[in-house]
Amino acid sequence: MSAPPAHSGTSNFSSDASAPGENFEARQTSSTEDYTPDPSKSLPLSPTRQALVDDVIALYSCEPTVDRVKRYTPDCVYDDQFVYANDRYKMAGQWFALPKLFNKSVCERYQVVVNDKDLIQFKNEQSWTFKLIPKTATINALVSLSLDPSTAESDFIQIKYHKDQANDKDYSHEGLGFSFKKWQADQVAKHMDSKDVAAFEADKGAGKEHVKQYGSGGQEGQAPVQNF
Repeated sequence: MSAPPAHSGTSNFSSDASAPGENFEARQTSSTEDYTPDPSKSLPLSPTRQALVDDVIALYSCEPTVDRVKRYTPDCVYDDQFVYANDRYKMAGQWFALPKLFNKSVCERYQVVVNDKDLIQFKNEQSWTFKLIPKTATINALVSLSLDPSTAESDFIQIKYHKDQANDKDYSHEGLGFSFKKWQADQVAKHMDSKDVAAFEADKGAGKEHVKQYGSGGQEGQAPVQNF
């Protein structure tokens, strides 16, 4: 049996690895809010790409390690409903904080829907069990991993921009909601008493650009409709 192709060959972003993470954002409006994964339709990945996805899912599952956080470039961006972290130090704060907030987090299933040269996207179904409340919430989301051009073909692939999108609309990066997302990410790493987070303190000086604002999370906000 032949090995699966490494990727589709399609490029979506700049090939300049020195450009900060803000330049590698995948933007899309989904044709549906339903991100329920169907593993039987998942695109095959090469071993190095599968290892990357496995590490990301382990991070979602409250299993952070320094090596797993090194999957991100120092100038990376993480962007979801609650957080906008624009360097690896802040990103480390988020991943190492999860076990303090949740008793457990389980990836129920996932489906790879895009496997391009510089972008992997998968639908992820994750169940989160809170520590303070005896309740489990299950969330389906589209995860977009924009890959670092200098490592995309290597044995240890790194991520420039990680987006977790639970709704059909993208993020506008404007308003009070976004201000809270950014403030939260800025504060968590600073107040984490963790040698693992401290290992990434030098990344606070990583290259950054001003947050890109779009006015809207729809098509008019540079988020074209995609059918996943």
